[in-house]
Amino acid sequence: MEREVDGHTVRGVDVDPETRCAHYDTDRDVVALRFACCDAYYPCFRCHEALVDHDPERLSVAESAPAVLCGSCGATLPPREFVDGDHSCPDCGAAFNPGCAAHYDRYFAFEA
Repeated sequence: MEREVDGHTVRGVDVDPETRCAHYDTDRDVVALRFACCDAYYPCFRCHEALVDHDPERLSVAESAPAVLCGSCGATLPPREFVDGDHSCPDCGAAFNPGCAAHYDRYFAFEA
């Protein structure tokens, strides 16, 4: 399934207008992350697994291109800004799920 969110296509399972999905749907689950392999946004790694037939490729955390989409306002962030941020959107202040930090390594490659 695909849904347009503030001009960006988000792929996932039961994606709502703020990027929540069938797997993560709390008030704070309002981010979608871009996977390098598809160059597409997904609400979570489980949505990626459900919709594609390949292993995920992670973006470098040093990447400067947008990699995170705020489902509340449509702002995009590079990986480092998201990873080092305070679990909220720097543009609109929407709270992001701090539990996402447990999965950063599924989305981003951290160089030594």
